[in-house]
Amino acid sequence: MTASHTTTPVSLTIGQLARRTGVPVRTIRFWSDEGLVPSDRTASGYRCYDAVAVARLDLVRTLRDLGMGLEDVREVLARRRGVDEVASAHVRAIDEQIRALRVQRAVCTLLARGDTDDRGMILMNDLARLSAAQRQQMIDDFVDDVFAGVDDDAPGAGIANGMKMLPAELPDDPTQAQVQAWVELAELVGDPAFKARCREMAVEGSKGDANRPPPYDACAMLEHAEPARATGVAPGSAEAEAVLGRIGLGELDASGRAGLAGTIETFSDRRVERYWELLGVLNGWPARETPPSVPAMEWVAAALRA
Repeated sequence: MTASHTTTPVSLTIGQLARRTGVPVRTIRFWSDEGLVPSDRTASGYRCYDAVAVARLDLVRTLRDLGMGLEDVREVLARRRGVDEVASAHVRAIDEQIRALRVQRAVCTLLARGDTDDRGMILMNDLARLSAAQRQQMIDDFVDDVFAGVDDDAPGAGIANGMKMLPAELPDDPTQAQVQAWVELAELVGDPAFKARCREMAVEGSKGDANRPPPYDACAMLEHAEPARATGVAPGSAEAEAVLGRIGLGELDASGRAGLAGTIETFSDRRVERYWELLGVLNGWPARETPPSVPAMEWVAAALRA
């Protein structure tokens, strides 16, 4: 018994080729016009395709299905670039698309909860479209503006590097908390008043230590002032004066008290503290176990002025 074999026709019309491959006629015609799929012409002027064209079409379709652009396909077909080189570049592009989609998914999950106002929705949508580099640039621009003209070696100027500590990439599957942190951080760095406040702190922190009020023990301040604040001790009360004594500030004269209160007020801001908390969420730092320090610092400043 003789085996039968299916052979490729010597020539296929564009319609036959479309039916054979499942590629639309208009797509085959376009690829032919672009020189990606070779074709001949019959005596009647119709396009015809041989076995080489069929194989070329299969390759072009595979590369295009993978998302490669026409120029990349052309480079591969002309053997100016290897498929492996083009594919590697494309893998990187796909990975970036996947990361972007995961961020968009996290955003949509938050929006589906229905507890976001119009401004939050706009910010979420905008941030979901930013690349990692664009997100980092937003923070870099903010910090550069805040610390413009401040010597890198100046006292307190090192905080600039800390304020840039945004992760190079958001996690592949960002949590809702991280997306919310991004939205809040974007609002902060976009607020001129917040930028001006950070600028004030940066400029003051860059000055020398001459004529500064006496230093204080920050740990002792938080240890004693936070319980007093939390339990409602009034800043001007005798109990508050006793707390200042335990911190080591009871012997300050009026001028020293006013100066220290001013320093505390300059370098204590709840929004700045929140900035660090948001960076912690985005970087995946462990949540701190102690309460925010600024409310206690504010209480000490008020007690010193009382």
